[in-house]
Amino acid sequence: MEIDKTCGNRRLERVITGELKSKVDRVWDAFWSGGISNPLMVIEQITYLLFLRRLDEIQTRYEKETNLLGSSSVRPVYTEEQDAIRWSRLRNAGGDVMFERMSSQVFPFLRTLDRSESGAGFGMKDATFMIPNAQLLSKVVDLIDEIPMTDRDTNGDLYEYLLSKIASAGVNGQFRTPRHIINLMVDLMQPKPGDVIVDPAAGTAGFLVSAAEYVREHSPEVLTDAVMREQFDHGMFHGYDFDATMLRVGSMNMMMHGVESPDISYRDSLSEGAADDKDRYTLILANPPFAGSLDYEATSNELLAVAKTKKTELLFLALFLKLLKAGGRAAVIVPDGVLFGSTGAHKTLRRALVEEHTLDAVVKLPSGVFKPYAGVSTAILFFTKTGVGGTDHVWFYDVTADGYSLDDKRTPIAQSDLDDVRARWAERNGTERDRARTDQSFTVPKADIVTQGYDLSINRYKEIVHEEIEHRDPLEIIADIERIEAEITEELAKLKGMLS
Repeated sequence: MEIDKTCGNRRLERVITGELKSKVDRVWDAFWSGGISNPLMVIEQITYLLFLRRLDEIQTRYEKETNLLGSSSVRPVYTEEQDAIRWSRLRNAGGDVMFERMSSQVFPFLRTLDRSESGAGFGMKDATFMIPNAQLLSKVVDLIDEIPMTDRDTNGDLYEYLLSKIASAGVNGQFRTPRHIINLMVDLMQPKPGDVIVDPAAGTAGFLVSAAEYVREHSPEVLTDAVMREQFDHGMFHGYDFDATMLRVGSMNMMMHGVESPDISYRDSLSEGAADDKDRYTLILANPPFAGSLDYEATSNELLAVAKTKKTELLFLALFLKLLKAGGRAAVIVPDGVLFGSTGAHKTLRRALVEEHTLDAVVKLPSGVFKPYAGVSTAILFFTKTGVGGTDHVWFYDVTADGYSLDDKRTPIAQSDLDDVRARWAERNGTERDRARTDQSFTVPKADIVTQGYDLSINRYKEIVHEEIEHRDPLEIIADIERIEAEITEELAKLKGMLS
């Protein structure tokens, strides 16, 4: 299937309207003026309220289907005794009553939910109500109730806008990979119905959201075919994190983008290892933590058997190889050190990618992509798990511009290589083979990589164009010098004559 070179940009261009943005801003401002200034806490409390609104919608759907058909395709969320804590009842109960019910009934109820009842209850076991007074609660509930949430695109864009406020406030930026980089990786991987996709360091679930949008755009039958829809809602998307807040935020992000029951679960991926999920997934999309260091005692023995190291970026690579089933693909961001590091673990993993599996591509990113949160140089590795080798040529691309300035401000600019990456990726086994190593992209035969000790840094293979310098005959140069000296002598003589 040919890549749609515009799809990544199209997902970026869809933004919420000014009116809706203004409503979201008023919700945000209400929290700040009410004394809650931590952006992540604001997001979390809004997530709880959005979740309560969603639960009420599920209950309403259950009631309508039961009344019309005698049965329902969804399970009820509330019992008759719990009717008073539904969103539609709370919002009309008055500030003081609503505030009391939130503390004494609603949040204890949320903490008892499981996945089967809500699609996201697993992240609610330690849900905490932090809104300090009835006045702020009433204001925020009224504002959220005014936001139209009948359209999936609007819901998703609304939540993306909320999440962007974490980054703009300079808090927890490490949880947010730039959306245009995520979209690039998804576009190149082309997820499809039937894929089982995982991000073992999910954060806000940006990779999974982008993958879901890609599948909808390119395989619309996933929404109309009952079997495909079931797999899309309940079996396609999996994410793991060990931050409880991120579990809730990531889960809500998926649901707001129209995935009914995403598997966003608690897991310390490196310590628990891949025993339960070994050979399970067909696609991994991830930007795992960099520069971390774990104790051997806290790390899965399964992973240490692949690479004896304390470096998290290497342990995650080992994890990815465990999680993928044969034929499964991965697009993952790694720090540059993974490409050329000289430790035994570095070399072992690079050799495994080249010799035991298929290393498809290395896309070098500009060093400012993750500013202002980090200035580390990174690359995207693309590989396919085979267990029997398969690397023939490796495609390299040196991205110099991603559409934003590479300083801390990350201001939008006209220059971007990303659409060119999409176009050339499609030709990596064709016309790209003919490119010279002086070009921005080129392919390198496996034999050359082996000769270089499995070094994967693009500069190891890139050739620099040297300007040709004209070398003149020394006698010609001497003649020119003598001519110039004679001209200078003549001019000096003229000046002396004028002065005398």
